[in-house]
Amino acid sequence: MGNHFELTAVADNEDWANKRIDAGIAEIQRIERLLTTFSDESETNQVNQNAGIMPVKVSAETFALVERSIRISAITQGAFDITYGSIDKRLWNFDKNMTALPDKATAKKMVRLINYRNVVLDREKSTIYLKEKGMRIGFGGIGKGYAAERARQVMKDLGITSGVVNASGDLCAWGLQPNGAPWTVGIVNPNVKNEIFSWMSVTDMAVATSGNYEKFVMIDGKKYSHTIDPRTGLPVTGIKSVTIITTNAEIADAMATPVMIMGIYTGLDLINQMNNIEAIIIDDDDKMYTSKNIHIK
Repeated sequence: MGNHFELTAVADNEDWANKRIDAGIAEIQRIERLLTTFSDESETNQVNQNAGIMPVKVSAETFALVERSIRISAITQGAFDITYGSIDKRLWNFDKNMTALPDKATAKKMVRLINYRNVVLDREKSTIYLKEKGMRIGFGGIGKGYAAERARQVMKDLGITSGVVNASGDLCAWGLQPNGAPWTVGIVNPNVKNEIFSWMSVTDMAVATSGNYEKFVMIDGKKYSHTIDPRTGLPVTGIKSVTIITTNAEIADAMATPVMIMGIYTGLDLINQMNNIEAIIIDDDDKMYTSKNIHIK
């Protein structure tokens, strides 16, 4: 998935725990094979290869994930969109050769195939059909959260009562540390990515962060994040990082980027209307904004 996963289990017996961790790893690898765009055999690529041609029958698991993704697209007004893979790769390379932004008309044209409304689902037949040739779905915005959530469930089902699954900083934690305390989760300082600016104690929670510090370009002294608004084709500005805290790693992963795209006030307004989900936003001026149930000391 292009991400580093780290699995932790609290147990009295190391060999017993390692077998449960191995089962969690196997589950992540299984989901990778199911969702990857780097294998012609994956269900994702089968759907993409038949875009504009015919519906493709997929497993109930893939169908349900796509269905949930489209629901999130609707809630976020298209700020999250699994057809993001349809973007023309020539538009953004985010390397030192990139010295200017594309004009608005060009950017809009490059993202014309991104439209979750053109994903046709037939639940009875378990098929997915992409209406336009050249359309592509991809699970970059939700896949690692789903994998983390599934690994947690597999380990819990096998008797791990406390643990952590960390997918490159997007993580879920359950139970307690060996000393009986909740897990301590640090939030990355968007100005110094190997440092934390804050931390929280959690159990049975998931935390995901989307930030502009991982990949970006500087043009005329201004930083442009690799996070692209699928509705305009232009990069997001104004926000350095968004951290989502909720009960499910898939939801945390899927909501971090769209809140960044929607902007501070629209994003927080959406989060404040949802149950069991909170957000912490840091803007370009290092000012912090939080959803209504976050109380920073």
